[in-house]
Amino acid sequence: MSEALNPETPEAVLEEAADQADGEEPVKQRKNGLYPGVSDELAESMKSGWADTELHGLEPIPQAAHTARRRAALSARFPGERLVIPAGNLKTRSNDTEYPFRASVEYAYLTGNLTEDGVLVLEPTSDGHRATLYLLPRSDRENGEFWLSGQGELWVGRRHSLTEAEQLYGIAAADVRELPDRLREATGPVRVVRGHDATVESALTDKVTAERDAELRVFLSEARLVKDEFEAGELQKAVDSTVRGFEDVVRVLDRAEATSERYIEGTFFLRARVEGNDIGYGSICAAGPHACTLHWVRNDGPVRSGDLLLLDAGVETHTLYTADVTRTLPVNGTYSEIQKKIYDAVYEAQEAGIAAVRPGAKYRDFHDASQRVLAERLVGWGLVEGPVERVLELGLQRRWTLHGTGHMLGMDVHDCAVARTETYVDGTLEPGMCLTVEPGLYFQADDLTVPEEYRGIGVRIEDDILVTEDGNRNLSDGLPRRSDEVEAWMASLKG
Repeated sequence: MSEALNPETPEAVLEEAADQADGEEPVKQRKNGLYPGVSDELAESMKSGWADTELHGLEPIPQAAHTARRRAALSARFPGERLVIPAGNLKTRSNDTEYPFRASVEYAYLTGNLTEDGVLVLEPTSDGHRATLYLLPRSDRENGEFWLSGQGELWVGRRHSLTEAEQLYGIAAADVRELPDRLREATGPVRVVRGHDATVESALTDKVTAERDAELRVFLSEARLVKDEFEAGELQKAVDSTVRGFEDVVRVLDRAEATSERYIEGTFFLRARVEGNDIGYGSICAAGPHACTLHWVRNDGPVRSGDLLLLDAGVETHTLYTADVTRTLPVNGTYSEIQKKIYDAVYEAQEAGIAAVRPGAKYRDFHDASQRVLAERLVGWGLVEGPVERVLELGLQRRWTLHGTGHMLGMDVHDCAVARTETYVDGTLEPGMCLTVEPGLYFQADDLTVPEEYRGIGVRIEDDILVTEDGNRNLSDGLPRRSDEVEAWMASLKG
Protein backbone atom coordinates (compact mmCIF):
# COMPACT_ATOMS: atom_id res chain seq x y z
CA MET A 1 0.00 0.00 0.00
CA SER A 2 1.37 3.40 -0.97
CA GLU A 3 2.18 5.83 1.79
CA ALA A 4 -0.38 8.63 1.97
CA LEU A 5 0.99 12.12 2.43
CA ASN A 6 -1.63 12.93 5.00
CA PRO A 7 -4.00 10.52 6.74
CA GLU A 8 -6.18 13.31 8.11
CA THR A 9 -9.87 13.77 7.36
CA PRO A 10 -11.00 16.18 4.61
CA GLU A 11 -12.13 18.58 7.32
CA ALA A 12 -8.65 18.63 8.83
CA VAL A 13 -7.11 19.15 5.41
CA LEU A 14 -9.35 22.15 4.79
CA GLU A 15 -8.41 23.70 8.13
CA GLU A 16 -4.72 23.05 7.62
CA ALA A 17 -4.85 24.34 4.06
CA ALA A 18 -6.40 27.54 5.38
CA ASP A 19 -3.65 27.82 7.98
CA GLN A 20 -1.07 27.37 5.24
CA ALA A 21 -2.66 30.19 3.24
CA ASP A 22 -2.30 32.41 6.32
CA GLY A 23 1.39 31.66 6.47
CA GLU A 24 1.16 29.24 9.41
CA GLU A 25 2.33 25.64 9.64
CA PRO A 26 2.09 23.62 6.36
CA VAL A 27 -0.25 20.68 5.98
CA LYS A 28 0.63 18.08 8.59
CA GLN A 29 2.53 15.08 7.29
CA ARG A 30 2.65 11.46 8.40
CA LYS A 31 4.99 11.18 11.37
CA ASN A 32 7.43 8.97 9.50
CA GLY A 33 6.62 10.13 5.98
CA LEU A 34 9.40 10.51 3.46
CA TYR A 35 8.42 14.01 2.31
CA PRO A 36 9.13 16.81 4.81
CA GLY A 37 6.50 19.15 3.39
CA VAL A 38 4.88 20.69 0.34
CA SER A 39 6.65 23.45 -1.52
CA ASP A 40 4.70 26.48 -2.71
CA GLU A 41 5.64 25.60 -6.26
CA LEU A 42 4.27 22.03 -5.98
CA ALA A 43 1.10 23.24 -4.28
CA GLU A 44 0.52 25.73 -7.08
CA SER A 45 1.28 23.13 -9.76
CA MET A 46 -1.30 20.72 -8.32
CA LYS A 47 -4.07 23.32 -8.60
CA SER A 48 -4.14 23.48 -12.39
CA GLY A 49 -3.79 21.45 -15.54
CA TRP A 50 -6.66 19.08 -14.84
CA ALA A 51 -9.41 18.21 -17.31
CA ASP A 52 -13.06 18.78 -16.46
CA THR A 53 -14.43 15.33 -15.57
CA GLU A 54 -17.97 16.30 -14.58
CA LEU A 55 -20.46 13.68 -15.81
CA HIS A 56 -23.58 14.90 -17.58
CA GLY A 57 -26.94 13.37 -18.48
CA LEU A 58 -26.74 10.55 -15.94
CA GLU A 59 -29.67 8.17 -15.77
CA PRO A 60 -31.32 7.52 -12.39
CA ILE A 61 -30.31 4.30 -10.65
CA PRO A 62 -32.69 1.40 -11.38
CA GLN A 63 -34.33 1.50 -7.95
CA ALA A 64 -34.87 5.28 -7.86
CA ALA A 65 -38.65 5.00 -8.25
CA HIS A 66 -38.76 2.40 -5.48
CA THR A 67 -36.64 4.45 -3.06
CA ALA A 68 -38.90 7.46 -3.72
CA ARG A 69 -41.96 5.38 -2.82
CA ARG A 70 -40.26 4.15 0.35
CA ARG A 71 -39.44 7.72 1.40
CA ALA A 72 -43.06 8.69 0.78
CA ALA A 73 -44.26 5.92 3.09
CA LEU A 74 -41.78 7.06 5.75
CA SER A 75 -42.97 10.64 5.36
CA ALA A 76 -46.59 9.60 5.82
CA ARG A 77 -45.76 7.69 9.01
CA PHE A 78 -43.99 10.60 10.74
CA PRO A 79 -45.65 13.84 9.58
CA GLY A 80 -44.21 17.10 10.91
CA GLU A 81 -41.01 15.50 12.17
CA ARG A 82 -37.43 15.86 10.95
CA LEU A 83 -36.03 12.41 10.08
CA VAL A 84 -32.27 11.77 9.93
CA ILE A 85 -30.89 8.53 8.45
CA PRO A 86 -27.08 8.25 8.24
CA ALA A 87 -25.08 5.90 6.03
CA GLY A 88 -22.28 5.56 8.58
CA ASN A 89 -18.56 6.19 8.50
CA LEU A 90 -15.42 4.25 7.72
CA LYS A 91 -14.28 2.04 10.60
CA THR A 92 -10.62 1.62 11.44
CA ARG A 93 -9.25 -1.88 11.07
CA SER A 94 -5.81 -1.05 12.44
CA ASN A 95 -3.78 2.17 12.58
CA ASP A 96 -4.62 3.95 9.31
CA THR A 97 -6.33 1.13 7.41
CA GLU A 98 -10.11 0.78 7.30
CA TYR A 99 -12.60 -2.00 6.85
CA PRO A 100 -14.44 -1.98 3.51
CA PHE A 101 -17.42 0.33 3.92
CA ARG A 102 -21.00 -0.91 3.85
CA ALA A 103 -23.79 1.64 4.14
CA SER A 104 -26.43 1.20 6.82
CA VAL A 105 -29.39 -0.79 5.57
CA GLU A 106 -31.87 1.94 6.45
CA TYR A 107 -29.94 4.53 4.44
CA ALA A 108 -29.37 2.27 1.43
CA TYR A 109 -33.02 1.19 1.43
CA LEU A 110 -34.24 4.79 1.25
CA THR A 111 -31.66 6.24 -1.15
CA GLY A 112 -29.79 3.60 -3.14
CA ASN A 113 -26.60 5.50 -2.32
CA LEU A 114 -23.82 3.40 -0.77
CA THR A 115 -21.05 5.88 0.05
CA GLU A 116 -19.64 6.61 3.48
CA ASP A 117 -20.56 9.73 5.48
CA GLY A 118 -23.84 10.25 3.61
CA VAL A 119 -26.93 11.34 5.54
CA LEU A 120 -30.53 11.45 4.33
CA VAL A 121 -32.58 14.18 5.99
CA LEU A 122 -36.33 14.54 5.56
CA GLU A 123 -37.36 18.07 6.53
CA PRO A 124 -41.06 18.48 7.40
CA THR A 125 -43.15 20.67 5.11
CA SER A 126 -46.83 21.62 5.01
CA ASP A 127 -47.63 18.65 2.77
CA GLY A 128 -45.04 16.04 3.73
CA HIS A 129 -41.27 16.21 3.72
CA ARG A 130 -38.46 17.63 1.60
CA ALA A 131 -35.64 15.10 1.18
CA THR A 132 -31.99 16.15 1.04
CA LEU A 133 -29.05 13.82 0.53
CA TYR A 134 -26.02 15.16 2.39
CA LEU A 135 -22.82 13.85 0.83
CA LEU A 136 -19.14 14.65 0.56
CA PRO A 137 -18.71 16.54 -2.72
CA ARG A 138 -15.79 16.07 -5.10
CA SER A 139 -12.54 16.58 -3.20
CA ASP A 140 -11.28 20.15 -3.54
CA ARG A 141 -8.44 20.83 -5.96
CA GLU A 142 -7.92 24.45 -4.97
CA ASN A 143 -6.90 23.73 -1.38
CA GLY A 144 -5.11 20.45 -2.13
CA GLU A 145 -7.60 18.14 -0.45
CA PHE A 146 -7.78 15.90 -3.51
CA TRP A 147 -4.14 14.86 -3.21
CA LEU A 148 -3.11 15.70 0.37
CA SER A 149 -5.95 13.96 2.21
CA GLY A 150 -5.80 10.25 2.86
CA GLN A 151 -9.41 10.18 1.64
CA GLY A 152 -8.74 12.50 -1.28
CA GLU A 153 -9.57 11.63 -4.87
CA LEU A 154 -6.05 10.66 -5.89
CA TRP A 155 -5.80 8.24 -2.98
CA VAL A 156 -9.17 6.48 -2.84
CA GLY A 157 -10.88 7.40 -6.10
CA ARG A 158 -13.31 9.90 -7.49
CA ARG A 159 -16.54 10.78 -5.70
CA HIS A 160 -19.65 11.88 -7.52
CA SER A 161 -20.27 15.61 -7.52
CA LEU A 162 -23.42 16.79 -5.80
CA THR A 163 -24.99 17.55 -9.18
CA GLU A 164 -24.22 14.04 -10.39
CA ALA A 165 -25.69 12.59 -7.20
CA GLU A 166 -28.93 14.49 -7.74
CA GLN A 167 -29.26 12.96 -11.20
CA LEU A 168 -28.52 9.44 -9.96
CA TYR A 169 -30.67 9.32 -6.84
CA GLY A 170 -33.43 11.81 -7.63
CA ILE A 171 -32.82 13.69 -4.38
CA ALA A 172 -31.52 17.21 -3.81
CA ALA A 173 -27.89 17.00 -2.62
CA ALA A 174 -25.87 19.19 -0.27
CA ASP A 175 -22.43 19.20 1.39
CA VAL A 176 -22.52 16.92 4.44
CA ARG A 177 -19.86 19.00 6.18
CA GLU A 178 -22.50 21.69 6.67
CA LEU A 179 -25.00 19.30 8.23
CA PRO A 180 -23.91 19.23 11.91
CA ASP A 181 -24.43 22.99 12.26
CA ARG A 182 -27.83 22.75 10.57
CA LEU A 183 -28.89 19.95 12.87
CA ARG A 184 -27.77 21.85 15.96
CA GLU A 185 -29.96 24.75 14.84
CA ALA A 186 -32.96 22.53 14.08
CA THR A 187 -36.22 23.04 15.93
CA GLY A 188 -39.22 20.81 16.34
CA PRO A 189 -39.37 17.01 16.77
CA VAL A 190 -36.45 15.00 15.36
CA ARG A 191 -35.79 11.30 14.99
CA VAL A 192 -32.47 9.69 14.01
CA VAL A 193 -31.36 6.15 13.19
CA ARG A 194 -28.72 5.59 15.85
CA GLY A 195 -25.47 3.69 15.84
CA HIS A 196 -24.03 4.80 12.51
CA ASP A 197 -22.69 8.37 12.78
CA ALA A 198 -21.44 9.80 16.07
CA THR A 199 -21.10 13.32 14.66
CA VAL A 200 -24.74 13.40 13.60
CA GLU A 201 -25.92 11.99 16.92
CA SER A 202 -23.82 14.52 18.85
CA ALA A 203 -25.43 17.39 16.92
CA LEU A 204 -28.87 16.06 17.90
CA THR A 205 -28.10 15.02 21.47
CA ASP A 206 -30.61 17.42 23.07
CA LYS A 207 -33.32 16.96 20.43
CA VAL A 208 -33.99 13.21 20.32
CA THR A 209 -35.08 10.42 22.64
CA ALA A 210 -34.18 6.76 22.58
CA GLU A 211 -37.83 5.71 22.50
CA ARG A 212 -38.74 7.89 19.53
CA ASP A 213 -35.62 6.85 17.63
CA ALA A 214 -36.41 3.19 18.25
CA GLU A 215 -39.86 3.70 16.70
CA LEU A 216 -38.21 5.04 13.54
CA ARG A 217 -35.91 2.03 13.27
CA VAL A 218 -38.75 -0.42 13.91
CA PHE A 219 -40.84 1.18 11.17
CA LEU A 220 -37.98 0.91 8.67
CA SER A 221 -37.39 -2.70 9.64
CA GLU A 222 -41.05 -3.62 9.17
CA ALA A 223 -41.20 -1.74 5.87
CA ARG A 224 -38.73 -4.30 4.49
CA LEU A 225 -40.83 -7.33 5.45
CA VAL A 226 -42.57 -7.31 2.05
CA LYS A 227 -40.22 -6.99 -0.91
CA ASP A 228 -41.15 -5.10 -4.07
CA GLU A 229 -40.42 -6.45 -7.55
CA PHE A 230 -36.99 -4.78 -7.67
CA GLU A 231 -35.98 -6.42 -4.40
CA ALA A 232 -37.25 -9.83 -5.48
CA GLY A 233 -35.19 -9.50 -8.65
CA GLU A 234 -32.07 -8.59 -6.70
CA LEU A 235 -32.55 -11.54 -4.35
CA GLN A 236 -32.82 -13.83 -7.37
CA LYS A 237 -29.58 -12.38 -8.75
CA ALA A 238 -27.88 -13.01 -5.43
CA VAL A 239 -29.12 -16.59 -5.35
CA ASP A 240 -28.13 -17.28 -8.96
CA SER A 241 -24.58 -16.11 -8.28
CA THR A 242 -24.56 -18.20 -5.12
CA VAL A 243 -25.54 -21.29 -7.10
CA ARG A 244 -22.56 -20.71 -9.36
CA GLY A 245 -20.37 -20.26 -6.31
CA PHE A 246 -21.44 -23.66 -4.97
CA GLU A 247 -20.64 -25.20 -8.34
CA ASP A 248 -17.19 -23.60 -8.18
CA VAL A 249 -16.59 -25.22 -4.81
CA VAL A 250 -17.59 -28.71 -5.93
CA ARG A 251 -15.17 -28.46 -8.85
CA VAL A 252 -12.21 -27.79 -6.55
CA LEU A 253 -12.93 -30.15 -3.65
CA ASP A 254 -9.81 -32.13 -4.48
CA ARG A 255 -7.71 -28.97 -3.98
CA ALA A 256 -9.52 -28.25 -0.73
CA GLU A 257 -8.56 -31.74 0.45
CA ALA A 258 -4.95 -30.87 -0.28
CA THR A 259 -5.17 -27.62 1.69
CA SER A 260 -8.05 -26.80 4.06
CA GLU A 261 -11.50 -25.28 4.42
CA ARG A 262 -9.83 -21.98 3.52
CA TYR A 263 -9.66 -23.10 -0.11
CA ILE A 264 -13.44 -23.48 -0.13
CA GLU A 265 -13.89 -20.09 1.50
CA GLY A 266 -11.60 -18.40 -1.03
CA THR A 267 -13.23 -20.14 -3.98
CA PHE A 268 -16.69 -18.93 -3.04
CA PHE A 269 -15.40 -15.45 -2.20
CA LEU A 270 -14.00 -15.12 -5.72
CA ARG A 271 -17.45 -15.66 -7.21
CA ALA A 272 -18.97 -13.18 -4.74
CA ARG A 273 -16.50 -10.46 -5.67
CA VAL A 274 -16.64 -11.08 -9.40
CA GLU A 275 -20.45 -11.11 -9.67
CA GLY A 276 -21.49 -9.13 -6.61
CA ASN A 277 -20.40 -6.64 -4.01
CA ASP A 278 -19.15 -9.16 -1.47
CA ILE A 279 -20.27 -12.13 0.55
CA GLY A 280 -23.44 -11.36 2.49
CA TYR A 281 -22.01 -12.80 5.72
CA GLY A 282 -19.02 -14.84 6.83
CA SER A 283 -19.04 -18.06 4.81
CA ILE A 284 -19.43 -21.25 6.84
CA CYS A 285 -17.17 -23.87 5.22
CA ALA A 286 -17.46 -26.61 7.81
CA ALA A 287 -16.00 -30.03 7.03
CA GLY A 288 -16.29 -33.11 9.21
CA PRO A 289 -17.25 -32.42 12.85
CA HIS A 290 -16.97 -28.67 12.24
CA ALA A 291 -20.40 -28.99 10.60
CA CYS A 292 -21.82 -29.35 14.11
CA THR A 293 -20.67 -25.81 14.98
CA LEU A 294 -23.51 -23.68 13.68
CA HIS A 295 -21.48 -20.59 12.80
CA TRP A 296 -18.11 -22.12 12.01
CA VAL A 297 -16.35 -19.26 10.21
CA ARG A 298 -12.75 -19.98 11.17
CA ASN A 299 -12.59 -22.25 8.14
CA ASP A 300 -9.12 -23.52 8.99
CA GLY A 301 -9.79 -27.23 9.34
CA PRO A 302 -9.01 -30.19 7.09
CA VAL A 303 -11.27 -31.42 4.30
CA ARG A 304 -11.25 -35.22 4.19
CA SER A 305 -12.73 -37.77 1.83
CA GLY A 306 -15.53 -39.61 3.59
CA ASP A 307 -16.59 -36.56 5.60
CA LEU A 308 -19.41 -34.15 4.92
CA LEU A 309 -18.92 -30.50 3.98
CA LEU A 310 -21.57 -28.09 5.27
CA LEU A 311 -21.33 -25.00 3.08
CA ASP A 312 -23.48 -22.05 4.17
CA ALA A 313 -22.76 -19.03 1.98
CA GLY A 314 -24.37 -16.22 0.05
CA VAL A 315 -23.41 -13.64 -2.54
CA GLU A 316 -24.38 -10.03 -1.84
CA THR A 317 -25.40 -7.99 -4.87
CA HIS A 318 -24.13 -4.48 -5.66
CA THR A 319 -27.40 -3.20 -4.19
CA LEU A 320 -26.72 -5.10 -0.91
CA TYR A 321 -29.30 -7.89 -1.19
CA THR A 322 -27.92 -11.23 -0.07
CA ALA A 323 -28.62 -14.88 -0.65
CA ASP A 324 -28.34 -17.40 2.19
CA VAL A 325 -28.04 -20.99 1.01
CA THR A 326 -26.73 -24.16 2.65
CA ARG A 327 -25.91 -27.55 1.22
CA THR A 328 -24.29 -30.47 3.04
CA LEU A 329 -22.17 -32.34 0.55
CA PRO A 330 -20.19 -35.60 0.71
CA VAL A 331 -16.58 -34.61 0.04
CA ASN A 332 -15.97 -37.76 -2.01
CA GLY A 333 -19.29 -37.38 -3.84
CA THR A 334 -21.21 -40.21 -2.14
CA TYR A 335 -23.08 -40.25 1.18
CA SER A 336 -22.33 -43.10 3.54
CA GLU A 337 -25.29 -45.06 4.88
CA ILE A 338 -25.47 -43.13 8.16
CA GLN A 339 -24.82 -39.79 6.45
CA LYS A 340 -27.65 -40.46 3.99
CA LYS A 341 -29.99 -41.50 6.81
CA ILE A 342 -29.46 -38.21 8.64
CA TYR A 343 -29.42 -36.15 5.44
CA ASP A 344 -32.68 -37.61 4.20
CA ALA A 345 -34.36 -36.84 7.51
CA VAL A 346 -33.33 -33.20 7.23
CA TYR A 347 -34.48 -33.13 3.61
CA GLU A 348 -37.91 -34.46 4.60
CA ALA A 349 -38.11 -31.82 7.33
CA GLN A 350 -37.25 -29.10 4.84
CA GLU A 351 -39.83 -30.36 2.37
CA ALA A 352 -42.48 -30.11 5.09
CA GLY A 353 -41.31 -26.61 5.98
CA ILE A 354 -41.32 -25.33 2.42
CA ALA A 355 -44.79 -26.76 1.84
CA ALA A 356 -46.05 -24.67 4.77
CA VAL A 357 -44.88 -21.37 3.22
CA ARG A 358 -47.86 -19.68 1.59
CA PRO A 359 -49.83 -16.42 1.94
CA GLY A 360 -52.15 -16.41 4.92
CA ALA A 361 -50.12 -19.01 6.82
CA LYS A 362 -48.68 -18.12 10.19
CA TYR A 363 -44.97 -17.30 10.04
CA ARG A 364 -44.29 -20.04 12.61
CA ASP A 365 -45.97 -22.75 10.53
CA PHE A 366 -42.91 -23.68 8.47
CA HIS A 367 -40.81 -23.99 11.62
CA ASP A 368 -43.39 -26.15 13.37
CA ALA A 369 -43.77 -28.41 10.32
CA SER A 370 -40.02 -28.97 10.02
CA GLN A 371 -39.49 -29.55 13.73
CA ARG A 372 -42.25 -32.15 13.83
CA VAL A 373 -40.51 -34.23 11.16
CA LEU A 374 -37.18 -33.99 12.96
CA ALA A 375 -38.78 -34.97 16.26
CA GLU A 376 -40.45 -37.95 14.60
CA ARG A 377 -37.12 -39.16 13.21
CA LEU A 378 -35.31 -38.72 16.53
CA VAL A 379 -38.01 -40.69 18.33
CA GLY A 380 -38.00 -43.35 15.61
CA TRP A 381 -34.23 -43.74 15.90
CA GLY A 382 -34.54 -44.18 19.64
CA LEU A 383 -32.46 -41.11 20.46
CA VAL A 384 -35.19 -39.44 22.53
CA GLU A 385 -38.20 -40.89 24.33
CA GLY A 386 -41.58 -40.12 22.76
CA PRO A 387 -44.30 -39.51 22.11
CA VAL A 388 -43.55 -36.81 19.54
CA GLU A 389 -45.98 -34.34 21.12
CA ARG A 390 -44.07 -34.57 24.38
CA VAL A 391 -40.77 -34.01 22.61
CA LEU A 392 -42.07 -30.91 20.87
CA GLU A 393 -43.77 -29.53 23.96
CA LEU A 394 -40.56 -29.79 25.98
CA GLY A 395 -38.29 -28.85 23.07
CA LEU A 396 -36.20 -31.99 23.58
CA GLN A 397 -35.31 -32.18 19.88
CA ARG A 398 -33.34 -28.97 20.29
CA ARG A 399 -30.37 -30.89 21.71
CA TRP A 400 -29.71 -31.93 18.11
CA THR A 401 -31.47 -29.18 16.11
CA LEU A 402 -30.48 -26.12 18.18
CA HIS A 403 -31.70 -23.28 15.95
CA GLY A 404 -34.91 -21.96 14.50
CA THR A 405 -35.86 -23.20 11.05
CA GLY A 406 -35.47 -19.88 9.22
CA HIS A 407 -35.57 -16.11 9.16
CA MET A 408 -36.46 -13.18 6.93
CA LEU A 409 -33.96 -12.41 4.17
CA GLY A 410 -33.11 -9.21 2.31
CA MET A 411 -30.53 -6.46 2.68
CA ASP A 412 -29.46 -8.16 5.91
CA VAL A 413 -28.99 -11.89 6.03
CA HIS A 414 -31.21 -11.80 9.13
CA ASP A 415 -33.43 -9.10 7.72
CA CYS A 416 -36.03 -7.00 9.53
CA ALA A 417 -34.47 -7.99 12.85
CA VAL A 418 -35.95 -5.18 14.95
CA ALA A 419 -39.50 -5.56 13.65
CA ARG A 420 -42.13 -6.06 16.34
CA THR A 421 -42.71 -9.67 17.32
CA GLU A 422 -46.39 -9.41 16.41
CA THR A 423 -45.54 -8.45 12.81
CA TYR A 424 -42.65 -10.90 12.39
CA VAL A 425 -42.50 -14.16 14.35
CA ASP A 426 -46.16 -13.96 15.40
CA GLY A 427 -47.25 -12.49 12.08
CA THR A 428 -48.82 -13.84 8.91
CA LEU A 429 -47.04 -14.50 5.64
CA GLU A 430 -47.81 -12.17 2.71
CA PRO A 431 -46.82 -12.24 -0.96
CA GLY A 432 -43.43 -10.60 -1.33
CA MET A 433 -41.97 -11.85 1.93
CA CYS A 434 -38.72 -13.78 1.53
CA LEU A 435 -37.45 -16.20 4.14
CA THR A 436 -35.08 -19.10 4.56
CA VAL A 437 -36.16 -22.63 5.39
CA GLU A 438 -33.18 -24.39 6.95
CA PRO A 439 -33.71 -27.33 9.29
CA GLY A 440 -30.69 -29.16 10.59
CA LEU A 441 -29.47 -32.04 12.73
CA TYR A 442 -26.15 -31.83 14.55
CA PHE A 443 -24.64 -34.69 16.51
CA GLN A 444 -21.67 -33.34 18.40
CA ALA A 445 -18.48 -35.38 18.40
CA ASP A 446 -18.60 -35.62 22.21
CA ASP A 447 -22.31 -36.42 22.54
CA LEU A 448 -22.45 -39.66 24.51
CA THR A 449 -26.27 -39.84 24.28
CA VAL A 450 -26.16 -41.02 20.66
CA PRO A 451 -24.51 -44.04 19.06
CA GLU A 452 -20.91 -43.47 18.01
CA GLU A 453 -21.75 -43.65 14.31
CA TYR A 454 -23.85 -40.47 14.62
CA ARG A 455 -21.16 -38.42 16.34
CA GLY A 456 -19.48 -35.67 14.38
CA ILE A 457 -22.18 -35.55 11.68
CA GLY A 458 -23.91 -32.23 11.04
CA VAL A 459 -26.44 -31.63 8.27
CA ARG A 460 -28.29 -28.47 7.26
CA ILE A 461 -30.20 -27.77 4.05
CA GLU A 462 -31.24 -24.18 3.43
CA ASP A 463 -33.14 -22.49 0.63
CA ASP A 464 -34.45 -18.98 0.01
CA ILE A 465 -38.22 -18.99 -0.39
CA LEU A 466 -40.28 -16.12 -1.81
CA VAL A 467 -43.96 -16.03 -0.83
CA THR A 468 -46.12 -15.66 -3.94
CA GLU A 469 -49.81 -15.01 -4.51
CA ASP A 470 -50.55 -18.72 -4.85
CA GLY A 471 -47.86 -20.33 -2.68
CA ASN A 472 -44.11 -19.93 -2.85
CA ARG A 473 -41.14 -19.94 -5.18
CA ASN A 474 -37.83 -21.51 -4.25
CA LEU A 475 -35.29 -18.97 -5.48
CA SER A 476 -32.44 -21.44 -4.95
CA ASP A 477 -33.94 -24.45 -6.70
CA GLY A 478 -31.00 -24.31 -9.11
CA LEU A 479 -29.13 -26.37 -6.51
CA PRO A 480 -30.30 -29.96 -6.03
CA ARG A 481 -31.45 -31.00 -2.57
CA ARG A 482 -32.44 -34.69 -2.63
CA SER A 483 -29.48 -36.89 -1.71
CA ASP A 484 -29.38 -38.88 -4.96
CA GLU A 485 -29.69 -35.67 -6.99
CA VAL A 486 -26.85 -34.10 -5.02
CA GLU A 487 -24.61 -37.06 -5.78
CA ALA A 488 -25.46 -36.97 -9.50
CA TRP A 489 -24.91 -33.18 -9.60
CA MET A 490 -21.50 -33.49 -7.94
CA ALA A 491 -20.47 -36.28 -10.30
CA SER A 492 -21.43 -34.18 -13.34
CA LEU A 493 -19.36 -31.24 -12.11
CA LYS A 494 -16.33 -33.32 -11.20
CA GLY A 495 -16.57 -35.25 -14.43
